[in-house]
Amino acid sequence: MEAMNYVKPELIVVAFVLYFFGVALRQAQAVKNKYIPLILGGISMVLCAVWVMATSEIETAKEGAMAVFTAVTQGILVAGLSNYVNQIIKQIHKPE
Repeated sequence: MEAMNYVKPELIVVAFVLYFFGVALRQAQAVKNKYIPLILGGISMVLCAVWVMATSEIETAKEGAMAVFTAVTQGILVAGLSNYVNQIIKQIHKPE
């Protein structure tokens, strides 16, 4: 899987957390399905930002900008990976 070359290994678990959170949102019918990917993307970016802040030394504006960039890009990639996991599970259970 090509996406695995870009997602930090420590953040792969976030994809599975997002998958289960998405399932819970669908079952609860708390929000419309069309908004779930946006919500999961936002949650993913926040979780990735927490990871970046916890693992980085940020002393300069350049380091801060890199931390923001890393959090956003990793958040998007992890949310995409979560969607990929969701689609694989749907296709496996889909009757031929």
